[in-house]
Amino acid sequence: MTVTIRELVNGVSGLEVVAGDEFMDHRISVADVSRPSIEMTGYFNFYPADRVQIFGRTEISFAERMTSDERKIIMKKMCTEETPCFIITRNLTPPEELIEAATHRGIPVLVANKATTRLVSNLTNFLESNLADRCSQHGVLIDIYGMGVLIIGDSGIGKSETALELVKRGHRLVADDRVDLFVLDDSRIIGEPPEILRNLIEIRGLGVIDVVNLFGVGAVRASKTVNLVINLEHWDKNREYDRLGNNTESFKIFNVDLPKISIPVRVGRNLAIIIELAAMNRRAKDMGHDSTQTFEDNLARLIQQNTLTDSKEK
Repeated sequence: MTVTIRELVNGVSGLEVVAGDEFMDHRISVADVSRPSIEMTGYFNFYPADRVQIFGRTEISFAERMTSDERKIIMKKMCTEETPCFIITRNLTPPEELIEAATHRGIPVLVANKATTRLVSNLTNFLESNLADRCSQHGVLIDIYGMGVLIIGDSGIGKSETALELVKRGHRLVADDRVDLFVLDDSRIIGEPPEILRNLIEIRGLGVIDVVNLFGVGAVRASKTVNLVINLEHWDKNREYDRLGNNTESFKIFNVDLPKISIPVRVGRNLAIIIELAAMNRRAKDMGHDSTQTFEDNLARLIQQNTLTDSKEK
């Protein structure tokens, strides 16, 4: 995965191109950024040339204390074939020697109106989400009380109809039919809709429904962290289903294990309410309130009381 400088400028607010308009198709391939403070002193042994190079107040003030010839030497070394672009923060003026060397190498120079720390955070978030490995999952992603619930199951089992009922109950649709997933900071799975399916639900026999037109903009969201996976499966009378909720399954996406609950589907079951309760119960567990554990503790106390009573009667 790569991101062009043009996509970076369009995706991160407050960036302006001051040199190298013709090089906007230059590509970024790594999410990390670099502040070349030590390189300004002439030490290039470990220069991460393939990263976006950020010049903040420290780098610019140090450059101003250098002679023009010294700046030319340093800027020329910074401009390599791998370097995607330079960004100057706080609307500071980039050194002329940097613009000259970057233009010679075909590297854009940008200026940002944000402080360095804020810009680095915004850049990192943008690059991590756009450069992350991605996959598509057949299913539906719904935001239920702040929990990202990914509903999966065989085609035709009722995922979209359940999603529509959940939207009617006040929850928010992220994606229907296909969910694009990527991993963020090695621990969070983010889901979002493909552009062509954004804000749409397909109901067999009815067609495509525009959720925004029917329920308003508050009924959708652009992306959501996946916290729980619900697997809808056809009811099997010969299968023993979990009745206490202590058999936790997992669903692996990339290298992240997500909690998974399998719900059998049969006539008369209100799947929307069941999934809503599953999300609420999972949220309670994450906050330290485990109803299954409470039941088991109550059962243990009851057994202990009955044992003591039997002992006294004897």
